[in-house]
Amino acid sequence: MIKFAICDDEPFMVKEISAQLSKYMKEKNITSYSVCCFTNGRALLDSDLDFDLIFLDIQMERPNGMEAAKILRKRNNQSRLIFVTVLKECVFDAFEVEAYDYLLKPLDCDRFKRTVDRAIKALTREIDKSIVIQKGMSCDIIPLSQVIYCEVQGRKLYIHQSNGTIVDYYNKLEDFERRVDGRFFKCHRSYLVNLDYVRGCKAGQVILAQGNVIPVSRLRERDLTQALLRHMKEREF
Repeated sequence: MIKFAICDDEPFMVKEISAQLSKYMKEKNITSYSVCCFTNGRALLDSDLDFDLIFLDIQMERPNGMEAAKILRKRNNQSRLIFVTVLKECVFDAFEVEAYDYLLKPLDCDRFKRTVDRAIKALTREIDKSIVIQKGMSCDIIPLSQVIYCEVQGRKLYIHQSNGTIVDYYNKLEDFERRVDGRFFKCHRSYLVNLDYVRGCKAGQVILAQGNVIPVSRLRERDLTQALLRHMKEREF
């Protein structure tokens, strides 16, 4: 089930985005999806629902779209944000909240379809990739897209997730590294980081999207920068 949200204070725009989305899903023969519509940023924030993709207008009453996006990110919400707006000048602000794309009104149908197509392909790749953590008689299934980084302390491995939870179990970092994909980079002998969450590297530290930092070995800083550049190209942002 792919969960969409549309947040715009103009009813005709909500209707247009809904129609474009419905048309696209029908063409792709995708039936397992839902769409929730909101007329302002406060209603979106108060819904407390998780969405895979949010179409968000910027020019609304406070909290406007950009302010709502910042609040979502402070809550560690990882929804893909697509701004739909008449405000060309806000495009650079969109980077601050890790927007997936920036569409201008009136909507260009072809551009809309390309954006949704790219986003759904990325979502499908993420949904298909999870890791099972065995702990005695129980187990945890963790989507790799939710893993920010993992660290080893003593004989335990700690998996830090985007929802704020930490799963720990007995294992070696090397074993975990063999089970994940190319989005993960070993920045330190005790740390493996998801490049999706890396926002920079400075003074021996990896800067993460949530604002916290983890160490990077001096000899690995150059390799980290190159890996990050390759990863950004592969994501087609």
